[in-house]
Amino acid sequence: MTNPTATLLISCPDQRGLVAKFANFIYSNGGNIIHADQHTDFAAGLFLTRIEWQLNGFNLPRELIAPAFNPIAQPLGAKWEIRFSDTVPRIAIWVSRQDHCLFDLIWRQRAQEFVAEIPLILSNHSNLKVVAEQFGIDYRHIPITKDNKSEKEAQQLELLRQYKIDLVVLAKYMQIVSGDFITQFPQIINIHHSFLPAFMGANPYHRAFERGVKIIGATAHYATADLDAGPIIEQDVVRVSHRDEVDDLVRKGKDLERVVLARAVRSHLQNRVLVYGNRTVVFE
Repeated sequence: MTNPTATLLISCPDQRGLVAKFANFIYSNGGNIIHADQHTDFAAGLFLTRIEWQLNGFNLPRELIAPAFNPIAQPLGAKWEIRFSDTVPRIAIWVSRQDHCLFDLIWRQRAQEFVAEIPLILSNHSNLKVVAEQFGIDYRHIPITKDNKSEKEAQQLELLRQYKIDLVVLAKYMQIVSGDFITQFPQIINIHHSFLPAFMGANPYHRAFERGVKIIGATAHYATADLDAGPIIEQDVVRVSHRDEVDDLVRKGKDLERVVLARAVRSHLQNRVLVYGNRTVVFE
């Protein structure tokens, strides 16, 4: 899309006339809506919507859209945010030793499957520095132990500020990010396989093979203080055959993690994810 757009993501207590109120705000200011989607969570009593419109011909300059919309949203008890399509987010990819998700995200970004910059790769190991050098991306090695975690997380936060990072992607970063860190920087997406919590610790694929599992899954979610329990953005599964060996399980798991993480990152970057409580609505 060449013409810039604005997107409103809104959640508010369900009530009559919400679609009309939000659409009329855009119409009355000369806007042309090109995408609109909505969902009502009756159990939570919430109305959730995503509305995208063209900025060309819109009467309000973008810096005045939020102040103009707030008097409409406030009486409705709405939580909302506005995003612009021509804002290019900056991503920091965090890794440990595994490189499959890292390569996949870099390739997709270079292939323009999603619009973002990747100025920084951060790791608690040094072995993937060669990947960063190959693609001309800055690499920062920050080893973390239980004794220096607080100090090192402060360094990580400072790097995110220096590089003006909008989103952290934990692409098989095998360290627990503390709740205090997430409070200060909540825009974090994580990926993990489905063997948690049944096969925790080392060699989960070997233990799953011994148990005779029939499916492998992967989950991409926002990071929270509750380990691997944050709002889910994307999930998928792949079948396991009785003919599969451990190496086949590992290969299938890595393939699935690549795809699921990429879908989650793309949905986030396209402003299609609305979080409420510990759940998400992902608008197609």
